[in-house]
Amino acid sequence: MTASKVAPDGAENEPDRRRFLTTASSVAMGAGLAGGYGAFGAIAGRFLYPARPGDRQWQFVIETGRLSLGDSVLYRGPSGETINVTRQAEGGDEADFIALSSTCPHLGCQVHWEGQNNRYFCPCHNGTFDPAGVGTGGPPGDAGMALPRYPLKIDGGLLFIEVPTAQLADASAQGEVIDRAPGVHGPGHDPCLACQPKGRKA
Repeated sequence: MTASKVAPDGAENEPDRRRFLTTASSVAMGAGLAGGYGAFGAIAGRFLYPARPGDRQWQFVIETGRLSLGDSVLYRGPSGETINVTRQAEGGDEADFIALSSTCPHLGCQVHWEGQNNRYFCPCHNGTFDPAGVGTGGPPGDAGMALPRYPLKIDGGLLFIEVPTAQLADASAQGEVIDRAPGVHGPGHDPCLACQPKGRKA
């Protein structure tokens, strides 16, 4: 009498397990390759087809006659950016004026024009910039930083600035001349300490 062979426990399911693992591995590998090539394609596309610059618009700042040589006003654009607009010459055209961001590229403190010193000054870490906005001292000077510049034009004795408006819900929003920008004005080595109320210790 011949003894019948009995398959070990689970042996009849072994081909199904192998098939499942093979299929699952292939799917996972395919998904990984597709994701990797997709990410590469997206990055390459950004270099080959860069985004268009945002919408910009000319906005009124001030009457040119209200700024004497060496005067500066702080302008807040419709998107919230703050800009120092300074008169540096008296030639009679837009080249007399310069518009530079009032936000220091080092730590974001507020930069202001010092006419008596012919420079822009940041009270955090004593950063300084020349009249063209190029860093000359402190961390901005050491790192070769500069203040971003905005285009200006004059029309009928009125000074206009070109500012971004792409992110605005209201396309008719206007900027304005302000007395003081929010943020750290110093003085102090640490901008976090500079904005603390007097008498409070860290």
